[in-house]
Amino acid sequence: MTDLADGAHFDGSSPTGGSGAIGQRRIVLEPREVPLGGVRGMNVLRALPHRNLPTIGAWCFLDRFGPADTRMRVEPHPHIGLQTVTWPLVGEIRHRDSLGSDADLRRGQLNLMTAGNGISHSEYSVGDDPVPLDALQLWVVLPESARHGDGGFERHISLPTFGLPADEGAEATSTVVLGEFAGVRSPATVHTPIVGAEIRIPAGTRVQLPLRTDWEHAVMLVEGGAAVDVHEMALNDLLYLGDSRDRVEVSSDEGALLFLLGGEPFEEDLVMWWNFAARTHDEISAAREDWEAASDRFGVVAGHDERIPAPPLPPVHLLPRTRTI
Repeated sequence: MTDLADGAHFDGSSPTGGSGAIGQRRIVLEPREVPLGGVRGMNVLRALPHRNLPTIGAWCFLDRFGPADTRMRVEPHPHIGLQTVTWPLVGEIRHRDSLGSDADLRRGQLNLMTAGNGISHSEYSVGDDPVPLDALQLWVVLPESARHGDGGFERHISLPTFGLPADEGAEATSTVVLGEFAGVRSPATVHTPIVGAEIRIPAGTRVQLPLRTDWEHAVMLVEGGAAVDVHEMALNDLLYLGDSRDRVEVSSDEGALLFLLGGEPFEEDLVMWWNFAARTHDEISAAREDWEAASDRFGVVAGHDERIPAPPLPPVHLLPRTRTI
C-alpha cells in the first residue's frame, strides 16, 4: 500500500469506521498473487480485501484471473451473505448453481449471483482444452436486510453504455455493470447504494469522471496506461480515492480500460472467511459445518461429482474486519 496524498485525512471520523466523511485520499492498493483453490493451474491477482481496507462501498472482494491460456475448473463451492459479480474480459465462462441455473458468459455480459442465506455454484471455461481467459471476479457484501434471504441468479446480456464528454481528445465510453454512474443505472439487482462501471479511455484523451461526494471510490487499471488524479497507474493497481470528490480527472496517452467501483461506505460489522460474508465467528462456523455435512442449505449443483471441501477454521476467534486508512 502506498499513500500518495500529502496531508490525506479523515474528517469527522476515525480511520476504523464511524460516521462522517472519509476525506479525499490517493492510496495505491497493490494486488497480491493468490493460488485459487479449485482453479487448476491458475493463480489470481487479489486487490480486495486489503488488510487496511476490507470494503469500498459494499464491494468486499476483487480478483483478476488472467490473462492466461488455461482450463478453468472451479468445482461447486458455497457462499453466504454476498453477491458474486463476474465480468469477463476475454473468453467464455460457464456458470452452474444450486438453483438450476446454467449459463455461458461472454464479454460485455454480467452474471450476478445472490447468495443470501446459502447457495453453491461452479465455474468452468468452455471446452475441454486450455483457452484464453481473463476476467474480473468481484463480491458485494449484502446488508442485514438482504443477507438472510433466498438465493438468486441474474444474467444480463445488455448493459447501459454511454459517452463521457472529454476535456481533450475523443469522448470516453462507460458501461454501468452494477448500480448507478453519472445518472445511468444498471438493470442488475442491488441492495446498497453502489457503482461498478467499466470505462474505456481513447488514446490522447483527458476526461472528468463524475463522482458522488457521499460515496467512496476506487479505480483499477485493467488495460493500457492512464493517470488518475495525476497519479500514473500501474497495471492492476487499485487507486483508492476516498470520498468528498465530485469528480476525478483521468488522462491517457495510449488508451486505457479502467474499472470504477464504489458506493456508500458499508458501516455494518463484517466477518469474512473463505467464501462466506457474515457478522460473527459463529455464523461462519455454522456455515462451514453445513457445507461439510452436505446440508440442504447449499443445495446441489447438477452435473458434478466433485465439490471443494471447506478448509479448517483458523485456531482463533474470527473478528470483524476494520479499516485503518
